[in-house]
Amino acid sequence: MKRFLQKLGKSFMLPVAILPVVSILFGIGYSIDFKGWGANNLVAAFLIRAGLAIIDNIPLLFAVGIPVGLSKERDGAAALSGLAGFLVVRNLLNADAIALYQKINVKDVPLAFTKIDNVFIGILVGIMVAYLYNRFSRTELPAALSFFSGRRLVPIMTVFCSILLAVVLYFVWPLVFGALIALGENIVKAGAAGAGIYGFFNRLLIPTGLHHALNAVFWFDTIGIGDLNKFWANEGVRGITGMYMGGFFPIMMFGLPGAALAMYHTAKKDRKQVVGSMLLGGAIAAFVTGLTEPLEFLFMFLSPLLYLVHAVLTGISLAIAAAFHWTAGFTFSAGLIDLIFSSRVPIANQPFMLVIMGLIFFALYYFVFKFFILKFNLKTPGREDEYVEYRDIAGDDHAPTAPSNEGAALTAYDKMAQNIYQGLGGKENIVSFDYCATRIRTEVKDTARIDQKKIKEAGAVNILINGKENAQVIIGPKVQFVVDAMHKIHGA
Repeated sequence: MKRFLQKLGKSFMLPVAILPVVSILFGIGYSIDFKGWGANNLVAAFLIRAGLAIIDNIPLLFAVGIPVGLSKERDGAAALSGLAGFLVVRNLLNADAIALYQKINVKDVPLAFTKIDNVFIGILVGIMVAYLYNRFSRTELPAALSFFSGRRLVPIMTVFCSILLAVVLYFVWPLVFGALIALGENIVKAGAAGAGIYGFFNRLLIPTGLHHALNAVFWFDTIGIGDLNKFWANEGVRGITGMYMGGFFPIMMFGLPGAALAMYHTAKKDRKQVVGSMLLGGAIAAFVTGLTEPLEFLFMFLSPLLYLVHAVLTGISLAIAAAFHWTAGFTFSAGLIDLIFSSRVPIANQPFMLVIMGLIFFALYYFVFKFFILKFNLKTPGREDEYVEYRDIAGDDHAPTAPSNEGAALTAYDKMAQNIYQGLGGKENIVSFDYCATRIRTEVKDTARIDQKKIKEAGAVNILINGKENAQVIIGPKVQFVVDAMHKIHGA
């Protein structure tokens, strides 16, 4: 299970990599037209709408990206199948469809089915499709149906399995959603402690997308709280209205960037250059706009224990802010932009204290994360399972550098790829190969047939033999170009 979660975490890198650009688009557009969200400025409208195109379709990105990351071969058929599967489930369970099945008006559709387009569904479909791809991508059908054999069979199987998944969710999803609503109603009665419990579950449910159910209870008018709407309307009680939002600012603006710094400092030397840019981009996104997914998805599946710690710290932050009645609000998320503008609302109460509290949480997150990572050897970005100690390959002389002439660069990588391919035993021995941040991961028929000397002479930093059928060739950050060239050779 642990190995699967780590592999799932790595598969998140593909869809998560695009999220930092959303924070840039929102940050600029939102600052240009904070009140109108583009209604008062054409440039802001274009930037915000472009960002919404990504953020509103995060579930779809996961449904497409996870099958690519989890499948044995990073093939387009896996991505296409993920897209098909998600569209089928979403179309079968959206509000219009439920209204048709139950012969009711769309406005009377249960709230659960208005929230069916969520990350949980995207992840569920992605995992299902990855299994189907690995199971059926090499299946041969009878001659009469041979056109649909192999990879073409996967999208077909996906559609039928997605229908079955939708049938199950039709009965299960409302129960799950209803339980979360009931939980939220009970939390309200606990005051500041309840705000802390809400903060804990809000983060804990992020990986599934089910946090939206809790948010509907506290931020909007599901049961009459309307914390978000009342804050911006300057209604309610000062120091109370906004209590379910204020405590997020120290976490998103300061805590998570502190966690990012801890993960960078504890990353292995040869991986720091690779993960540093991702962590920096995620930290900036969290601080400026409050968009935390680029950071959280980097470690939530690699290290579930660390994510649990993050959820606990979030709960503590909300409880403290609510107890001292330090409040602020947001319309998008708890970042710098929202803090600046919400501080101008008269009902905000001592929002500057959230900044002071945030500085404390920056240090708290840094030292707590660093302690847990080192104490329990947690697999955060840059600390994934390794079998030997790396040398510093971020700027390794063995990896070919790209000359200014494009053709020369291709020749260098092609030559390196050819020698490595031959060293692995060629087409007769290679079953499959893929790459991660710095290495080629291969499955072969027999590792005894690998010529390690030839591979190292080709420019590889090292080669790791893992049993009879698996090997890893350490290349460095330019590994993608070598693997691309190997695919050309393998497919020839």
